[in-house]
This record gives sequence, C-alpha cells and structure tokens, in this order.
Amino acid sequence: MSSELTLTEIRTQVREFIAGRYPQQEIADHDDIFALGYVNSLFAMELVVFLEKVFGATIPNQELQIDNFRSVDRMVSLFERMRSGGSPAEAAPVAVSG
Repeated sequence: MSSELTLTEIRTQVREFIAGRYPQQEIADHDDIFALGYVNSLFAMELVVFLEKVFGATIPNQELQIDNFRSVDRMVSLFERMRSGGSPAEAAPVAVSG
C-alpha cells in the first residue's frame, strides 16, 4: 500500500473523486453516500477500483462491505486500518479527522 500518502491526502483524493461525479452536491465527509442515493452498483465498483489504484493496495475481500464505503470518513478509516494491519473486528469504522 502506498505509505507516502497521509490521511489528509487520502481524504482529499476520496473527496475529489466523489465530487467529480456529483459536482453540484455538497457532501460532507460523514454523509452516507449510499443512503443519499448517490451510489449505484457501477459507481460502487468504480469507487473500489479508484481506491485500489490510487492507494496501490488491493482491498481484502473481507473488507469489501458496503459499510466501509458509505462515507469519506469510513473509507479513510478503512485505509488507516489496512495500513496498520488491523481487521474489521479490531477497529470499527469511525470518523477520522484530517
């Protein structure tokens, strides 16, 4: 995984990717993009591919759960866990400030 990126840089890249798809919407880092109706199955796959490409890591199958991708905060938490070698059982997704 790309260890050069800070959590702030990860947060910024995820935010920019989502904003690129929905430029007219203001989406907060804690907003559930699934509940808001912004994500369909194609966008979900694009999001996973984007995250894996940008961050140079394959997201483990056990982490490919909707809850890990519901918000910018949760995606940042996922990468923080992956970087530290944690598992979903060890650390639930929480809001992470830049």
